[in-house]
Amino acid sequence: MVDFTMPALGADMEHGTLVQWLVAPGSRVKPGDVVAVVETQKGAIDVEIFLDGVIDDLVPVGTQLPVGGVLARVDGVGGVRGVDGAADAPHKTTVAPSPATSPATSPATSPATSASVASTSESVSRARVTPAARRRAAELNIDPLGVQGTGVDGGVTVGDVEAAAAGRTASAATVAPVSHRFDPVQMRAAIAAAMSRSKREIPHYYLMQAVDFGACETWLAQYNAGQPPAQRLLPAVLLLKATALGLQAVPQLNGFYQDGAARLVQQIHVGWAVSLRGGGLVAPALHDANRKSLPELMAVMRDLVQRARAGGLRSSELADPTVTVTSLGERGADSVQGVVVPPQLALVGFGRVAPRPWVVDQQVVVRPVLQVSLAADHRASDGHVGGLLLAAIADALQQPDQL
Repeated sequence: MVDFTMPALGADMEHGTLVQWLVAPGSRVKPGDVVAVVETQKGAIDVEIFLDGVIDDLVPVGTQLPVGGVLARVDGVGGVRGVDGAADAPHKTTVAPSPATSPATSPATSPATSASVASTSESVSRARVTPAARRRAAELNIDPLGVQGTGVDGGVTVGDVEAAAAGRTASAATVAPVSHRFDPVQMRAAIAAAMSRSKREIPHYYLMQAVDFGACETWLAQYNAGQPPAQRLLPAVLLLKATALGLQAVPQLNGFYQDGAARLVQQIHVGWAVSLRGGGLVAPALHDANRKSLPELMAVMRDLVQRARAGGLRSSELADPTVTVTSLGERGADSVQGVVVPPQLALVGFGRVAPRPWVVDQQVVVRPVLQVSLAADHRASDGHVGGLLLAAIADALQQPDQL
């Protein structure tokens, strides 16, 4: 058995509450399956599993657990991997072992006592469920531990499971769906906690570079002229791809600061900062952004922004961005000096494109200019490396047809 634990859905998350199981005990799961819904300060998040086996020992709905707390156990496990690509299951950050105690207790019960009682109770209950009843329960999406048994010594039989399923069907219409909307007050508190931690713990350094965006504007106009509206590219996708390629060329800023040292990773998962209606911010990841074509990235970005604002993000999209990008867009300020999202090593910011004087062939001309900024962790890199990254991004934006 291997523990399936509460994932870390961002630097600001300390705990989450299980609000819905989407699988039954005894169900077969595989990497990428959405198995549960967890509520955090960012709203209700669909949680994926990156284990291959049979899931069991599910904690009750309503349980609050810290990051790393055990949600369930999986038997016959394979396909575990970390964010640095140690194995074959995609987009999973390895979570630290669960703490010895769990906060998922009532106010009157100590964590150790609660864990012991729960473990003993579940062991007894599992022994009372026949294998056939467990298989039938999985087919009917029923938790056999909650079924009243009529067999020997109170054992749960197939008939008991089917009777429970019939009763559940009659009352299913009264079950309220889980809301994926976020609470703006809680969201703001989460942002405050993460950014306060960042400014308190991370020695930032800042760099900025002006970039001629004319080549990108010309190429975009030509590309979009032959595309239907739904297939057209936005300038933001060029910024995202240029950042990913810049990190590919300067990998010293792609990774995490953990256990007193920088840990660089090969995958480039760009967290795209999305402003939410009603206030708040979330930065889900576009995985392997350096490997996707511009049309592929545009489709992923559209989908990600839509689901972020509707409250439909998945755990893998929040757990493992290796760098964050923020773009202020056409109506934003000229430039932005961001705050590094811990434990990441850097944040890249883009201001709005505006007409500026620019020197071309010893002549001053008016060009569309974009201010690109970098906020980076001085514990992991110095200004020289940061400057190389900005130069790589600028070079990529001068060759949009190569993005």
